[in-house]
Amino acid sequence: MKSTHTTFLLAHHTVHHITFDPTTFADADLLWLPHHGQLTDAGRKRKTDHLAGRIAAAHALSTLNDRTIPAIGASGDPIWPAGISGSITHSGTQAMAIAARNQHALIGIDCEAILAESEAHEIKDGVIDTEEETVLSRSGYPFALALTLAFSAKESLFKALFPRVQEYMGFDCARVTQLDNKTLVLALTKDAGPFSKGKPFTLAWEMINAQVCTLLVE
Repeated sequence: MKSTHTTFLLAHHTVHHITFDPTTFADADLLWLPHHGQLTDAGRKRKTDHLAGRIAAAHALSTLNDRTIPAIGASGDPIWPAGISGSITHSGTQAMAIAARNQHALIGIDCEAILAESEAHEIKDGVIDTEEETVLSRSGYPFALALTLAFSAKESLFKALFPRVQEYMGFDCARVTQLDNKTLVLALTKDAGPFSKGKPFTLAWEMINAQVCTLLVE
C-alpha cells in the first residue's frame, strides 16, 4: 500500500502522520504485521486503516529505538512494548501515532473529520449534555467544529485511560468544561478506575484541513 510519512508538533509532542492510498492495498501487505493472521476475516477498510495505523506506530517507536509492531489486545487496543505508552488513530486516508518511553504516561490521540452542521445537531445529544452545549456555544467556534472537538477529545481521553480503567467509557463519562483556541478541558463525571470523579484533563487540539486532531499526554 502506498503511503507517505511526515511529522508535526502538537503541544510540543511529535505526531507521526501517515497519508495512504487504500486503492493500492493488497492482502500481502499485511504480512509485514506479526499478527496478520488476526486480520484474515476483516473487511478491506479495517485492513487498510489498521495497516496505516501500525505504520505510523512503527515510525513513532523507531524514534525510541524500538522495532516492535504493536499487537492487538483483547479489546482491540494496541499493545505497546514494555516501558512504552502510545496511541494510534485513523480517519479517512490518514493515520497518526505517538509514543513515549514512559509506561505510566497517559497518552491518547484522535483525529476526526469535521461534522456537517446538520449532522452535528442530529448527534449532539449522544455526545454532550446541556451544560456542555453552553460551554461549546460560548467558545465562539461554529457549533459543528466545537462538537467535533468534544467528540474527538473524549475519544482521546478514553484511549489514554483505557490501559488503567480496562472498561468501555461512554461519552457521558466526561464533560467539556473549557474550550479555547489551543486546548480543551474534560472532567470525569464519575469515578473511573484509579481516577476520581471531577478530575480534569487538558487536551491540545489542532485543525488540519477539514479535520481536527486532539491529544492528551500526561
